[in-house]
Amino acid sequence: MRTDFALSAMFLAIALYSGPPAAQVQSVLTYHGDGSRTGKYVVPALNLEAARTVHLDRGFDARVDGSLYAQPLYLEAGLNSATLLTASENNVVQAFDAQTGKQLWRRAIGRPIPRASLPCGNINPLGISGTPVLDASTRAIYFDAALEDADGLHHKVFALSLKDGSILAGWPVDVAAALSKIGMTFDPRTQNQRTALSILDGRVYLGFGGHFGDCGDYHGWVLGFSLPKPGEVVAFESRARGGAVWAPGGMSVLGNSIFFATGNTFGARSWSGGEGVLRVPPDLRSSDSKRDFFAPSDWRALDAHDLDIGGSNPVPVDVSAPGNSRALMVAFGKDGKAYLLNRDNLGGIGGQLDVLTASSGMIRTAPAVYPFGDDAMVAFQGVGEHCPRSARGNGLTALKVTGGPKPAISTAWCADLDGRGSPIVTTTDGHSDPIVWVLGAEGDNRLHAFRGATGEQIYESEPLAGLRHFQTLIATPHRLYVGADGRIYAFDF
Repeated sequence: MRTDFALSAMFLAIALYSGPPAAQVQSVLTYHGDGSRTGKYVVPALNLEAARTVHLDRGFDARVDGSLYAQPLYLEAGLNSATLLTASENNVVQAFDAQTGKQLWRRAIGRPIPRASLPCGNINPLGISGTPVLDASTRAIYFDAALEDADGLHHKVFALSLKDGSILAGWPVDVAAALSKIGMTFDPRTQNQRTALSILDGRVYLGFGGHFGDCGDYHGWVLGFSLPKPGEVVAFESRARGGAVWAPGGMSVLGNSIFFATGNTFGARSWSGGEGVLRVPPDLRSSDSKRDFFAPSDWRALDAHDLDIGGSNPVPVDVSAPGNSRALMVAFGKDGKAYLLNRDNLGGIGGQLDVLTASSGMIRTAPAVYPFGDDAMVAFQGVGEHCPRSARGNGLTALKVTGGPKPAISTAWCADLDGRGSPIVTTTDGHSDPIVWVLGAEGDNRLHAFRGATGEQIYESEPLAGLRHFQTLIATPHRLYVGADGRIYAFDF
């Protein structure tokens, strides 16, 4: 186990974290690096030339107990001292030395749910699917776990000490029981939790949707549990059946606002919160104001054909056209469309600033955003519709977002990719040497790197075993880490 001195340094490093991915921040406390989910990592040593020399560290040996759908997290604690944390479908949370892969502690928190106990689904067993989040004030890792015990099926939200994996006082919280106390009904048999968790204003937030197969009377939920008073909960629930909050990136947190996308609803005669991008405050009270929601004008057709916009989290995009900076947001649909929104005024039904058929296939993974001069680029996994040639497999596409009086979105480049990972972007200083990294998960199963300006491939690894779809990697000052079934891969540069 690490020394008390090293643990103190680790907690100090967490406490210094303050939101967006700045150059001085090295820990990865949440999905895609920061609460906004832009997937931007600043790694000064990882320029274009260094990216070509990336190589697998075969001496690194971190053995994960179970299948890994959640992204690993990383705590920087000073020179040559850092910790990796994983949470698996076996309901096991582990901490590893980030240098060697040696296990520091392990916590099994209960029996995961076998597929046979669920009305539908495609994960077996079902345990921890959503990426956890780490918190400085409570020195804890928070996550949701699906559990089966003598009393039946449950979703429970846990908080474990980062020091040794012990369960903190007041946790876990049974989701159904907490909602019952405020007069709301939650069915753990039909609800599934696969979104990444977020922390804002003393609460931990998580989203729920249904299982693969859309069985039962499930709804879209966003819940916020108080950190100092774990039993206290605030809740958003979709008005109609469906409306799942299921994207792997979960919520995008900006300032005091929480943005999230919802899936298709069933039997809705009027718009009922599905097929949308919503903005809510920390108490999760939704608004009917057009400023606070967006839905495509053809939301009924999207409902009917299961082509929702809930498969990818919305991401903020800032552009700085001369004399006219714009605060924008991009959302994606399973119909292949990209919607450009004003994030200060989402526009209501049909209220997008621009829309582009960006992909010839479904878009269901978390995108990554990076600056490009006065414009911005958004990279996503999908076959580009406006490409000079067909991309291999599922493809990788980058869009350019321009500002000015009429903000617009267009295709910048396309690249060959066989797989379904969620991309990230590294730069050396926040702007220079942008590199898009993505896993060919459940395809060629390789780690790929592409030049952010042009889409030129500059690196491809050997095949990696055990990569699950939508899996994403993380970038740290000295290494890239990839989570997989049974292990973590470490790449040096």
